[in-house]
Amino acid sequence: MHYGEVHAVNGIDLRVATGQIFGFLGENGSGKTTTVRMLTTLLKPTAGAAEVGGFDVVSEADAVRQSIGVALQDAGLDPFQTGRELLRLSAQLYNVRGELIEDRISHLLDVINLSGDADRCVGEYSGGMQRRIDLAAALVHGPAIVFLDEPTTGLDPLSRQRLWEYIRRLNLVDGVTFFLTTQYLEEADQLCDEIAILDAGRIVLQDTPQALKDTVSDDVISFEVTAGDRQNAIDRVNALPLVESARGDGVSKVSVYTKSGTDAFPMIVRLLDDIAVSFDHLTLSHATLDDVFLEATGHRMDDTGQAVETDGSR
Repeated sequence: MHYGEVHAVNGIDLRVATGQIFGFLGENGSGKTTTVRMLTTLLKPTAGAAEVGGFDVVSEADAVRQSIGVALQDAGLDPFQTGRELLRLSAQLYNVRGELIEDRISHLLDVINLSGDADRCVGEYSGGMQRRIDLAAALVHGPAIVFLDEPTTGLDPLSRQRLWEYIRRLNLVDGVTFFLTTQYLEEADQLCDEIAILDAGRIVLQDTPQALKDTVSDDVISFEVTAGDRQNAIDRVNALPLVESARGDGVSKVSVYTKSGTDAFPMIVRLLDDIAVSFDHLTLSHATLDDVFLEATGHRMDDTGQAVETDGSR
């Protein structure tokens, strides 16, 4: 997808299997939302082709819309409708047969744990409850595929965990395929069967969360040094036999990747002492998707989805 000279999405090639929870992971501006808008027929691609549910997103756009559910970041919820009224209206707009509507609404309200609040006005709902009713509205016509664009942005950690549970339940019980975009590494790791990491409009890595973490290393050793000592520390640590790679990370941090953290840890401590480099906040942990993202893109993401650049030293 091109906007003049700007390539918002540039050469993406992917296939999502039926029954998956598929995650599109990337920082703000990486092309996630643009991709979803093309796949849901809200934007016409400037090049290439795509099918959703077996239908072409351009020539069979109406069929695509009937076969999918969509919950975008900015939910257009009427605050004066009750949750039940909102779902009933959504079902009618999708031409759900009248005798099926109430059973479908009751099932979804039960799944998202809003049966007791169904007759309250949506404007009285918390942010988490509004995201849940928006999810139910995307599912009320029984679509096989649901697109969720940043479904938990702005939610507190407990509400985010609960929404993950509802998505998992809908996936397992109703067999719904989910395609979700996210800027939260933990969300992608915990929720998704497969993840594609998007950077500057391109997919740079795609696999299961565990397989992606296995590509980095088993363990990560991190420590902080002064700016003047960091490059020397990186160069010397990189020469150690058990170290796969070491790189500058953020302002003062050094991240060291190794297959045996317990063996490399004391070697690094001795080395830093030997070269008289003062260090702090020395930690040993298993590799995470944050480390995968750093390795694939050259930067990390903060909690708001913004890129946090590193110095690229290795």
